[in-house]
Amino acid sequence: MKFKNLKHNGFLLFALLLLVSQGLSSQEKKPVKILFVGNSFTFFWNMPQLVSAMAETQGVSIDAYQSTVGGSNLEQHWKSQKGTKTRKRIEEEDWDFVVFGDHSLSTINTPERFQEYGRKFAKLVRSKGAEPIFYLTWAYKSNPLMQDTITKAYMKLASELNAQIFPVGPIWMNARKARPDLELYFDDKHPSSDGAYLISLILTKSLTKQSVEDIPNRLITLDKKGEKLYLSFVLPTTGNFLRQIVTEADFEFYKTIK
Repeated sequence: MKFKNLKHNGFLLFALLLLVSQGLSSQEKKPVKILFVGNSFTFFWNMPQLVSAMAETQGVSIDAYQSTVGGSNLEQHWKSQKGTKTRKRIEEEDWDFVVFGDHSLSTINTPERFQEYGRKFAKLVRSKGAEPIFYLTWAYKSNPLMQDTITKAYMKLASELNAQIFPVGPIWMNARKARPDLELYFDDKHPSSDGAYLISLILTKSLTKQSVEDIPNRLITLDKKGEKLYLSFVLPTTGNFLRQIVTEADFEFYKTIK
């Protein structure tokens, strides 16, 4: 009788441990929740969704949301102008990370404003238990000399705040130099579909810390009906080149977290 009770109790203990381990496993697989704040440099070609789709191919679940308005800057997001609700979303919802991209000319034309509202948003995000990330953008096609100023400003702000940075601009410029025949631009400033693929590779590698060498050339998601929705198509040769550029990029050089 004692043996049966012991055996029964042992089974209950095993079942309890199994349930606990399953619970921990489900917690570990909880999606990373990210809010992308910015403008058309953020939403062009569904970039947040592209990042989610790329991460999914690596076994990482990212729930990407956005608070974006074309042509907007961080001051406008802070003051809820142009129809933005960024502060409300940060204050009322739970996030793991909030990614900030300012207007493409802010670091050049209004550097003080760029620093001021970057600091304000970082403080707000951290007060809510999340971490800010800064989205270092790229130079216009017509003026590659912009890149140095943009890079220095984002690096300075992120270093001061001990925050992570997405080094898109510098890697973008490396791709331009290596393949001047490849059209990364849709117009003078916005990304083409190939440019958006490159951006998403950089962000995915930064977030997951995994190799991007096996990211597919075609990325899909599901629409509200559960049907396939194709987010991106790149030629195999283009995909190979862009993945190699990102793989060989020195992310450590742009590390701003002490």
